[in-house]
Amino acid sequence: MNIRAFIPILDWLPSYKKSFLRKDLMAGFTIGVMLIPQAMAYASVAGLPPVYGLYAALIPVFIYVLLGTSMQLSVGPVAMVSLLTATALSSFGAVDMDTYINYALLLSFMVGGMQLLLGVFRLGFLVNFLSYPVISGFTSAAATIIGLTQLKHLLGVNVARSSNVTVIVTDLLAKINEINLLSVGIGLFAILLIIILKKINKSIPFLLIAMLFGILIVTFFDLGNSVEITRDIPSSIPHFSLFKFDFEILNQLFPMAVTIALVGYMQSIAVAKSLESQQGDHVVNANQELKALGISNLIGSLFQSYPVSGGIARTAVNNEAGAKTPLASLFSALLILCTLLFLTPLFYNLPKTILAAIILVAIYGLIDVKEALFLYKSNRVDFWLLIATFCATLFFGIEKGIAFGVTLSLIIVIYRSTKPHVAVLARVPGTHFYRNIERFDALVPCKDVLIFRFDAQIYFANISFFKEKLADLVTEKGRDLTLIILHGESINNLDSSAIKMLKEIHKKYTQKGVEIVFTALKGPVRDAMSKGGVFNGVEFENCYMGIRQAMKAHHNKKKPRGSNGKYGKYVTQIND
Repeated sequence: MNIRAFIPILDWLPSYKKSFLRKDLMAGFTIGVMLIPQAMAYASVAGLPPVYGLYAALIPVFIYVLLGTSMQLSVGPVAMVSLLTATALSSFGAVDMDTYINYALLLSFMVGGMQLLLGVFRLGFLVNFLSYPVISGFTSAAATIIGLTQLKHLLGVNVARSSNVTVIVTDLLAKINEINLLSVGIGLFAILLIIILKKINKSIPFLLIAMLFGILIVTFFDLGNSVEITRDIPSSIPHFSLFKFDFEILNQLFPMAVTIALVGYMQSIAVAKSLESQQGDHVVNANQELKALGISNLIGSLFQSYPVSGGIARTAVNNEAGAKTPLASLFSALLILCTLLFLTPLFYNLPKTILAAIILVAIYGLIDVKEALFLYKSNRVDFWLLIATFCATLFFGIEKGIAFGVTLSLIIVIYRSTKPHVAVLARVPGTHFYRNIERFDALVPCKDVLIFRFDAQIYFANISFFKEKLADLVTEKGRDLTLIILHGESINNLDSSAIKMLKEIHKKYTQKGVEIVFTALKGPVRDAMSKGGVFNGVEFENCYMGIRQAMKAHHNKKKPRGSNGKYGKYVTQIND
């Protein structure tokens, strides 16, 4: 086993340059300042006390620094995973906070275990089943739900914990008369402050400034009894503790643990890969990233951390701040450590409406309206897939929404593979090239030849479509047809059903006096045809490198009838 491949820090740390230290320190401080309010806010999304967000920004980060392959990825609590955590735990109804925390840690352990196993068995490709329209629709709906869950803090009303949009909106409307206008005012001012400062300069610690504003307002005007505040946050670092195992609870958490494991990894690998070109010689290894995230969540769960992932916004800021190596994340974790040890009493008077404001600004960018408009113009099927996933997630819940989106994606893929694009080809005048007669004008067809191109693999699900389409085209050609050329440049695989079908049509049309030949077949396809006996033991005399060669061979078998005959003019053109 290559120890450097499993512990990448052993690979990049020995070549660490002194010039990187200042940039990593500055980036680490920037991210740390950003992460303190974010972590506390995202913990509230997960339904946990704010301090658990800081715990999640500590131990998992140390682990990822050792095992991660991305130089800029910032791991910690994120909005999406926090909402998925809340969704998973809301199914248990009203439980006391200690039990709720135990379930959150157990969930983190399960997520970590699944990610580690996926990495060990190199199963990272499973996230490919999450197509971009599904991801966009799911993310936009989840962001909407996150925003709705935070309205209770912004409005200062007590709403039941839920990830069901109908329940949230109904409860909010029922308590419209209980809105705390002071809480609304502080929250809206904080949102405005964050937006203005962010536009002035993104390097300004606008989230921390918003938190300080809230703390100062509550402290100066003694509003502790007028708005909801965080109150006591323990001044301690996370300690090692074993959560209680319950196999019934494990079984109940399993579906959402799988969802969080895949979505968390997908989010991390997407942002890590997007910055890969800026990492010099360091390459992001997808399976190692799974292992790194898995072990971070596994060990983190033993130190009071709920599930974590790579943060999109934080990683972008980390990169813009000049981070060169994962040491930047280490420095941000050290700042979190100092906060936990010495600074938590300062957050006693932090209004929860400020945390809600931070989340609302953060999740605004996750609602991808531009992608929906782009898909509407470019691909209507993908557009409706996005809309369907969005609506399913919004009205039926996170878990059902993403399952619906993935299932619908697979159905569309299967449908498209059963009825792929096909084309009838003809020659471009004055050339030896052949193109689709439906897309090009003035092509030169041949009355007695059908050139058929099938743009997909041939397998059990589309053999009926293949036979029906070919039969229709043969009927159109009529009695003049003497040759069918099956152009195979787009066919990359044949299964046993396809081999059997090709043998049947070869026999069928040969008996009718119509020759069938193949052109531009790939090696694996030729091998499958040879082993399947498509030509009844005849070698590849029915296979040609290209259409031109097949046409020449066909017409050379016929005796030209002179310049006015059936074939004379065409043979002259072929031999040009």
